[in-house]
Amino acid sequence: MVGCPSIPPYEREPSTSRQHARAILVAMDQSVPTTKRLATDSAAIAVATALRDRFAEGAADRDRHRRLPYDEIEALTESGLWAATVPARFGGADISHATLADIVAILAEADASIAQIPQNHFATLETLRHIATEDQQRDLFRRVLAGTRFGNAEAEGDTPTTLRDDGFSLRLDGIKRYATGALFAHLITVTARDEAGRTVLAIVDRDAPGLTLRDDWDGIGQRTTASGSASLDGVRVVPDRVLPLYRALDCRTPIGAVAQVLHAAIDLGIARAAARDTAAFVRDRSRPFTDDPLLVARFGQIRIRILAAEALVQRAAAALDAARAGPCDDASIAASIAVAAAKATSTDAALDASSTLFELCGARAAHQSLGLDRHWRDARTHTLHDPVRWKHHAVGDFFLNGTPPPIRTTL
Repeated sequence: MVGCPSIPPYEREPSTSRQHARAILVAMDQSVPTTKRLATDSAAIAVATALRDRFAEGAADRDRHRRLPYDEIEALTESGLWAATVPARFGGADISHATLADIVAILAEADASIAQIPQNHFATLETLRHIATEDQQRDLFRRVLAGTRFGNAEAEGDTPTTLRDDGFSLRLDGIKRYATGALFAHLITVTARDEAGRTVLAIVDRDAPGLTLRDDWDGIGQRTTASGSASLDGVRVVPDRVLPLYRALDCRTPIGAVAQVLHAAIDLGIARAAARDTAAFVRDRSRPFTDDPLLVARFGQIRIRILAAEALVQRAAAALDAARAGPCDDASIAASIAVAAAKATSTDAALDASSTLFELCGARAAHQSLGLDRHWRDARTHTLHDPVRWKHHAVGDFFLNGTPPPIRTTL
């Protein structure tokens, strides 16, 4: 990326032999699903649309009984969507950010939990584009094309996770929260501080000795993301699986903005689902109220807000595509601000649509057997990922004072 130094391999080499390191990598190359190869963006959208209809059928039941979507995630992987952003030079479809945002919103319209699980995976693939070496990219993208799924263990517990050299190999120790996708993953990304105090990204096997994943997520919404905790007790890390994340914090990259536009797309999908179920309920169960001009006007307000969110999410994703095509600070700043605006608007749309559902549908919509409350619970939970007030501040500070967002940001 223009303005960023070249990214060398992680320099710290433990005393472990190269042969031992290769043996660990072979062990990590476990059996994964057979996947299809998507050729075009339009093919990816068509596949996502078909899966939306399939996933929507059991969404309320999965939420009610907190049944994790293992079969659905396998289907999503086998469809080829899981590998849709792999760069073309490594054999992937390399779909645009605009198409990816569309796909995530489509999946979230069916089941917001299912959409959030690959969000972390896609964010990891974007990170690999910017901080992984050519050899690391070739190896990891090949695995993704074969069906490998990434999960994350990046949100810290009470103390920072550490990466240390014990004289034999590199070891990870720490506690992580909100490890979304880890229970469904083959490889897990772990942020840690190395012995120089730098932030690195380590990639470990899902079944690595010393790694314990707990299905202890008990949030009111997003119930089936399996966003539990993870503990790492001397988890061995191969040197080739440690990436210098600190390099990405020293210059402006789109890594954070890509992750955020996908969060915005999830919120957009929740809003669409809530509006869809509101319309169906009012038409099929409350027919006398379809002539209520105030109800119709209020529903119109919801749809307008959703249309605005759709436009801003697509605008933000297009800005990210432009920044990738011609990387420079100005393009990255514009993309970051566009994403902030999209995230703020999609947050409002999801919360408003999911809450107004009850206002327009009435008391019967509150029956637990219908599962309509999951839209509000999903929206309320998912929009708490980061304070939306900082999105408003970033946009305001940029347009009022010309201040670009800080590099060390999640915008």
